[in-house]
Amino acid sequence: MEETIDPPACETMAEVRAGVDAVDRALIALLARRFGYMEAAARIKPDRAHVRDEARKAAVIANARAAARAAGIPEEPIGALWDQLVEASIAYEFEVFDRVRV
Repeated sequence: MEETIDPPACETMAEVRAGVDAVDRALIALLARRFGYMEAAARIKPDRAHVRDEARKAAVIANARAAARAAGIPEEPIGALWDQLVEASIAYEFEVFDRVRV
């Protein structure tokens, strides 16, 4: 991630906003990598019925909630955010699966 001021050292809103914008850019890069794994999964899975895996979804969300708790950030909104992320990932994987199988 690019050089920014640590949150406790911020003294202006410009510093806060620069930090938030840098984190957002880093998150987008990480999400692009995550969605790349969804493309790989769509390529590897033998059939469409394997795309949605509710047990794996629950485990991923539980892991995110536990990581949030350990990091001292609110667990509930992180769980909700991860639920949306996993659903978006599943939808993307279906899209890729259908595209690569045509």
